[in-house]
Amino acid sequence: MWVLGGTFRGRECVVDDTVIVGVDGSYSSLDAADRAAEEARLRGARLRIVHAFARASDLDPMIHGVLAETEQRLHERVPGLEIMRTVVSGDALTVLRTESRHAVLTVLGRRGRSRFGDLLLGSTSMQLAAHGHGPLMVLRGRPDPQGPVLLAADGSPAGNAAASFAFTEAALRGAPLMAMHVWNTWSEPTPYEDPGDPLSVVVDLDQLEQRHRRLLEEAMRPWMAAHPDVTVQPRLERGRVRQTLLEATREAQLVVAGTRGHGGVAGMLLGSVSQALLLHAECPVTVVRALS
Repeated sequence: MWVLGGTFRGRECVVDDTVIVGVDGSYSSLDAADRAAEEARLRGARLRIVHAFARASDLDPMIHGVLAETEQRLHERVPGLEIMRTVVSGDALTVLRTESRHAVLTVLGRRGRSRFGDLLLGSTSMQLAAHGHGPLMVLRGRPDPQGPVLLAADGSPAGNAAASFAFTEAALRGAPLMAMHVWNTWSEPTPYEDPGDPLSVVVDLDQLEQRHRRLLEEAMRPWMAAHPDVTVQPRLERGRVRQTLLEATREAQLVVAGTRGHGGVAGMLLGSVSQALLLHAECPVTVVRALS
């Protein structure tokens, strides 16, 4: 497999100021290239367009022309943007996972050239979100350009990386940030020891709500201090986490989530909330791995 870009110092990988985008010639991947170019412009970063092919027979002669046309269009859309093209031998997941080691952001379209459509999302985007490096943005839905950047805030230490990305993205876009924390009684620790005592299952909902409100406030406080220019809209909701967040994506321009937070199953690299957003969100999704 050919691997281009990035610098290694021993076992340490040095991240370049590069946004990468996987392009396979599909309309979805070309839309992703447009978004990636804009993300690179916002960051003052370079853009690398990556195409992977598993076998020599899979390399469509037309792809070089598509990549060249894409590069030319992006130069016209974002004058002065430094763009590189890389055609790499290897399966898409392995190539993009390797390339993501050197990138500040990886961008993918929802669908590829596969006639199975969403199967590509499951086999590439979902796996890359779980096993890749750095933030992964997947284009979905029809984002509201005037909407907020939506942060799925659960107050977990693992959510710090997602919060950092969301605040930075809101600042770059000049957009407000909606920090949504969804709570319910189902995920709370059992408040009693004797299951035969029905009176002990009574939960003080007001007290529980206040606890979650404090959790949200405490989780956002350091990021608000670090980004005083970002308008923050804290939003506390009681309900089903995935359903509530998915409904909120209808009015957002981007939703940001960590790979796994409170309530996540040990050993799972990608939580159910992140999976639901990748599959069903009404706006682009960025999944951010916890900083190690």
